[in-house]
Amino acid sequence: MIINYNKAEFQASYGLSSQLPQADRPEFVFSGRSNVGKSSLINKLCNRKHLARVSSEPGKTATINFYRVDQVYFVDLPGYGFAKVSDAERRRWDQLINTYFDQDRQTLIIQLLDSRHAPSADDLQMLEYLSHHQLPFVVALTKADKLKKAQADKAKEEFNALCQKYGCKAVVLTSAEKGTGVAELWTLLEEAYEGR
Repeated sequence: MIINYNKAEFQASYGLSSQLPQADRPEFVFSGRSNVGKSSLINKLCNRKHLARVSSEPGKTATINFYRVDQVYFVDLPGYGFAKVSDAERRRWDQLINTYFDQDRQTLIIQLLDSRHAPSADDLQMLEYLSHHQLPFVVALTKADKLKKAQADKAKEEFNALCQKYGCKAVVLTSAEKGTGVAELWTLLEEAYEGR
């Protein structure tokens, strides 16, 4: 293991694009809808319960949160697709995220999608965005523990077919509850780190 995932700490939150720090190391970016389980997956990858704050209220993460994990950053983007956000707040989020991706950063995006449901319009828009900007990404299908094995296998097959069209490098079934897919994600992150 190249990256020591146990060596993890919260670094900072940035709510304005002007606050974003210069990139000085590889960054693994977690993107997804509100309530898809980004914080839970980050915590599971780092063997921690409370590193990333898990909220029962969707849309709570309104900042880009940086976590120092050994010699890389985990970057948690604001969740998208939550209706109870003002237009002004949504514009701020959009500017923040666009500015982040416009900067010269060594990134791999972990795009989270709920394994139990077809991708939403917002999910598809995000896949289009990643594809259009030629950003390297893998897909983590969350909450796989809620599906029976046959359902999970079918979901993976269907998401694989869909996501490949957008240039996705891999689709991984995950469960923050049971640890499913964590080792596979570690491998993908380390391959990206080694190949930078």
